[in-house]
Amino acid sequence: MNLDTNTLLEIFTKVIIIFLILPIHEYAHAWAAHKLGDDTAAYSGRLTMNPLAHVDILGALCLLISGFGWAKPVPINPLKFKKQRLGIALTAAAGPASNFLVALIAFIGYRFIVASEFFRDGIAILYTQYGNIDEFLNIPLNASSLEMSANGMNYMFFILYILEYFIIINIGLAIFNLIPIPPLDGSKILSYFTSYKIDRWIEKNYMIINIVFLFVIASRILSVPLGLVRNVIIKFLWFITGFIPELMGV
Repeated sequence: MNLDTNTLLEIFTKVIIIFLILPIHEYAHAWAAHKLGDDTAAYSGRLTMNPLAHVDILGALCLLISGFGWAKPVPINPLKFKKQRLGIALTAAAGPASNFLVALIAFIGYRFIVASEFFRDGIAILYTQYGNIDEFLNIPLNASSLEMSANGMNYMFFILYILEYFIIINIGLAIFNLIPIPPLDGSKILSYFTSYKIDRWIEKNYMIINIVFLFVIASRILSVPLGLVRNVIIKFLWFITGFIPELMGV
């Protein structure tokens, strides 16, 4: 697969993320708030999977450029939670949790496809140069596995490529949103464990924090550390889904 094809597939997958995964992420926030007693998001039209209700233009552009982005924040009213700080934290955590859940489902699908007899027979013909097909199929999922040869492309391989990037982006979004910097979800989760004094300091310096945040995103300083965490999670998913090949007799 040449660079142009890789780039097109990457953009295609990110568009799917923007119009499917980001809405799931925000819907999870709205759903959690609703279950905890706050219907502010529902009254604001955010308790929906409609992407037009959630997509933020700047956040979508950042995702297309850097692989990390965000959607419009879901409005909540903490006064409607029985335990305000806990309600805020749980509502915030629901977004990244939805990304991890979607990544796990996609990973299970990936493992089933790779372990299927149909796929293994077809890929064995395409990749005879590997000598041992089991060696190729058991390579852990990581960024380098996205570099694929054009002469090995078929529709199953295309599906796997999409699933791989789908998994990587979902995990990346979850990790990114767990960073404890406003306005990300991690800051709201962290607020459950911090004091009101720190909350007031963040509110006072919110604009400065946001400027620094945008600079960090634009500079891609976080790409390496977040990538390392992402790869650890991917290896963990590979480990816990190891039963699938055995289940299919591989």
